[in-house]
Amino acid sequence: MNTTVAEKIPFWLDPKKRAILFQIMVIAGIGLLAFYLVSNTLFNLKKQSIATGIGFLQKEASFEIGETLIPYSAASSYGRAIIVGTLNTLRVAFIGIIITVILGAIVGIARLSSNWLVSKSAAVYIEVMQDIPVLLQLFFWYAIFYESLPSPRQALNPFAGLFLCNRGVAFAAPASHPAHPYMLFSFFAGCVLVYLLRRWAKSRQDETGKSFPVFRVSVGILIAFPLVIWVGSGAPMEMDVPELKGFNFKGGMTLSPEFMALLLGLVLYTAAFVAEVVRAGIQSVSKGQREAAMSLGLRPPLVMNLVILPQALRVIIPPLTSQMLNLTKNSSLAVAIGYPDFVSVANTTINQTGQAIEGVALIMVVYLIFSLSTSTFMNWYNKKVALVER
Repeated sequence: MNTTVAEKIPFWLDPKKRAILFQIMVIAGIGLLAFYLVSNTLFNLKKQSIATGIGFLQKEASFEIGETLIPYSAASSYGRAIIVGTLNTLRVAFIGIIITVILGAIVGIARLSSNWLVSKSAAVYIEVMQDIPVLLQLFFWYAIFYESLPSPRQALNPFAGLFLCNRGVAFAAPASHPAHPYMLFSFFAGCVLVYLLRRWAKSRQDETGKSFPVFRVSVGILIAFPLVIWVGSGAPMEMDVPELKGFNFKGGMTLSPEFMALLLGLVLYTAAFVAEVVRAGIQSVSKGQREAAMSLGLRPPLVMNLVILPQALRVIIPPLTSQMLNLTKNSSLAVAIGYPDFVSVANTTINQTGQAIEGVALIMVVYLIFSLSTSTFMNWYNKKVALVER
């Protein structure tokens, strides 16, 4: 009877079967280690009479939070306190990322300027900000607000409606009016229309070669939609101006020293790295591309928008995503200057409840969600702007 060579080889000498066996052994070893750690942890917690689970999130928090975007009091639950801290972190991260990208792009382009003063100023900014640890920058800006700015009674007033003091930055804001939600909705509707317009303009240019003034029309749409709602609602002009009452300002909007110090520190530090990313992306496009576009009679803004940026974005977006993630994760340093971000609130919750494992796991999960959400969006955008090679 004929037998194959594979049947004669023992399974422990077969590379494929041996590889499968090794993988099973590794998985089993990891499972046993995890079982040991979990069971040992549960045993020690039970021995010390420490409850487990996330039931503590429904208990009364019994501590105040200085800055909240939603209603909150000491009588609220730990779960609501965690939500407040999460929103505070998202507030800093969202505003910080927008300002960082804008500032980093400006500094990166300035670094390539032919003007000696502009180029060297950008280089000095990049070197200084990159070489100073972000935590020290947070302490510096925090000290500026509390040590250098006067009290509310002697607050600096650069122009009407703006006050700078050691309690933060107070400025005038539009008074509440029923038209404002509709104006916001019309703005988002305009954003959708601009997106569709850009797709139509690109398709039209691919088919006919004719360009369309997308930028000017888009700006007009984004301004016109809310403006029509505003005029149709009677053009409300009332402003809520902050006024000094007692020891602080009331009315308008106030940004605390902790928030301003955190935002300034994160933005100025991260923008220095974004500037280098932008500079490297622009320099990755060969000089001949620019010269060819100029020889066709394209103006510098069109050269940048149609030739340089589409190629530079392939280099810019991946490291830019990393810098966005770094800014979001560095916001956890807010605990050092007293800003009630997610980590600060979670630490207070852990100290009061003793649920250290659940609290730390919650911190890890939330920051993992932040990071994965940012990465998913940037990867989607990277695919949208990628140049398709034939």
